[in-house]
Amino acid sequence: MSVELTMLAYCVALLLVLIVIQVVAGIRTQGLMPLANSRDDLPPPGVFQARAGRVVQNHREGLTMMAPLLLMVAVMDASSPLTVLGAQLFFYSRVAHAVVYLAGLPLIRPLIWGVGLAGIVMVLAHLLGFA
Repeated sequence: MSVELTMLAYCVALLLVLIVIQVVAGIRTQGLMPLANSRDDLPPPGVFQARAGRVVQNHREGLTMMAPLLLMVAVMDASSPLTVLGAQLFFYSRVAHAVVYLAGLPLIRPLIWGVGLAGIVMVLAHLLGFA
């Protein structure tokens, strides 16, 4: 398996871990039974539960851009040092972003997010022939 597809698989694994964190936070905040029911009358999520939900949504948004690009690289057999670096930057920045976001650390989170975006742009630029 290529480095790009390996990084994509790691990104999916990270999403699974983040979803589990979100679920556990929800259970701890609101209880198992309320979450197992219709959830029509749930109180607002707790601080950490809401933060975990945002980190999951943010990672999903990034994956909706990066996954098709990495699959295109694989199908087109267009791997290059730039696509490898872009995929690695995306994955490792997403791990760092999740840790920093869940910890509630301010200011550094947007910088880490920008590194992930740069990884997306690197792969896209290669596919479009700009790099």
